[in-house]
Amino acid sequence: MKILITGSAGFIGYNLAINLLCKKGFKITGVDNLNDYYDVSLKKKRNNILKKFKNFEFIKVDINNKLKLEKIFKKKKFDFVFHFAAQAGVRYSIDHPRKYIESNIMGFYNILENVKKYKIKRLFYASSSSVYGENKNFPLKEKEKISPKNIYGLTKKIDEEIGLIFNKYYDVKLVGLRFFTIYGEWGRPDMMMIKFISSYYKNKTFELYNFGKHVRDFTYVGDAVKIMYLLLKNHKKLNNFDIFNICSNNPINLKEIILFLKKNKISPKIKKVTLQKADILKTHGDNSKLLKFIKFNKFSNWKESVKKTIIWYQRNML
Repeated sequence: MKILITGSAGFIGYNLAINLLCKKGFKITGVDNLNDYYDVSLKKKRNNILKKFKNFEFIKVDINNKLKLEKIFKKKKFDFVFHFAAQAGVRYSIDHPRKYIESNIMGFYNILENVKKYKIKRLFYASSSSVYGENKNFPLKEKEKISPKNIYGLTKKIDEEIGLIFNKYYDVKLVGLRFFTIYGEWGRPDMMMIKFISSYYKNKTFELYNFGKHVRDFTYVGDAVKIMYLLLKNHKKLNNFDIFNICSNNPINLKEIILFLKKNKISPKIKKVTLQKADILKTHGDNSKLLKFIKFNKFSNWKESVKKTIIWYQRNML
């Protein structure tokens, strides 16, 4: 089975690639532009691990490079595509909105065009819990009204709408994956969990937004990867167009996470600051639709997963 993973040097793309490469019957092509939104050396570390696998090929390319992207699709003849390449970060979107329009909308459109032209069996693409905005009808179901409060969330909403049009008029089969605060090994350094651990070891002050009153539906990356594999495995049973919340349905207050990290001797200096205007106060997704489809009910214990993340950091980043 030939699979393209865009953003393969990124957090979720890397973890999915490793999972599939360790199974029989998968040939993975990874593409990434290795941009400097966060530490490029981390992306290169992930990429170097992937390149050790004989059934993996890496191609450095920006998904906005339409000509190079099409050459890859034409040559490789993929069966499936997992699309994670995008400009990430909610707060970053306030000062750099154009990057989100170019990468998350135009880049996504370039992927869609090739999926259509080269008759890919199905496109799995990263959406986000950010599409829900400040909707408080918790736990949030996929059918809820979506109203993003920042450019990042808006681009993901637009991607879902463009995908629906491509499904309706061009028979492109798609699955949107609304990720809820993914964390774990090889995580992004700009996200809360790794940022807190890193602040401690690098003797930096951790800025705690909204005085730690945020609540997040933290979802372990190992669980997210298992879920994606099961969706791929059962792709024939999926609707031609579908969207799933990828979440644990277990919201946790940041103060509880921080208390647990401190108990595990991760205790940086903390500066409490006010709410950042692009932030959402609480996320809590309903995963009943997902679990009904793939029969997945073995979510990891968050405390054990956080411990794994600490150990990973100590072994790989110090």
